[in-house]
Amino acid sequence: MNIVRNEKLIRRNSRIAQFTMLGGLVVLGAGMVISFRYQDQYALSLGALMTGFILSQIGIYFSNRWGRRPRPDELLDQALKGLDSKYTLYHYTAPNSHLLVGPSGLWILIPYYQRGRFTYENGRWKQRGGNLYLKIFAQESLGRPDLEILGETENLQNYLGKRLPDGIVPEIRAALVFTHPKAEIDIDPETQPPAEAIALGKLKDLVRKSAKTKALSLEKVKLVQDAILPPE
Repeated sequence: MNIVRNEKLIRRNSRIAQFTMLGGLVVLGAGMVISFRYQDQYALSLGALMTGFILSQIGIYFSNRWGRRPRPDELLDQALKGLDSKYTLYHYTAPNSHLLVGPSGLWILIPYYQRGRFTYENGRWKQRGGNLYLKIFAQESLGRPDLEILGETENLQNYLGKRLPDGIVPEIRAALVFTHPKAEIDIDPETQPPAEAIALGKLKDLVRKSAKTKALSLEKVKLVQDAILPPE
């Protein structure tokens, strides 16, 4: 398997993660000191606490993607290790954060490090369980994967539509890849979510299975791979 990675972006965002996390802790600490020692400075204390919280949330966002080792791109590399050279895995390269192109087709991979039980009901993904403290201070919420999938898919369609010779974009599929070892996926087989939801360890099997049932010709694979620009 070939891997194309935007190392420059990773290094930059890793530094942002470090600075925002550290800055958030410092400002939060300052806000706590002010609240206890200078109780008349309520507005200053509240402003510092709010600023520190915002910085820490930005730090969590960047740290989850570019600061924690192994990073999401490294986890996906490990999970898909063993695929042959007909596959190319793109990390932080336009137009998606993680994109696999090969005989199994075009797969937008969206990693989630959240823990808990994940279901899909009434057109929405839901997260149950997990630690409330971690949800607030150490990890992101599940958010709206349905909207993220829609946006990622549209970006890829528009990107390839302008670059493929005939303008015809192959079918695009998406997978929510839960990388946390304590993530539990519980989706009714009769439901039809807009994307696969799968544990990290089962991702390669999904890709290989789709290559047998919905294979993409090597000619189209090459066209798509040539259309995706390398990172600057």
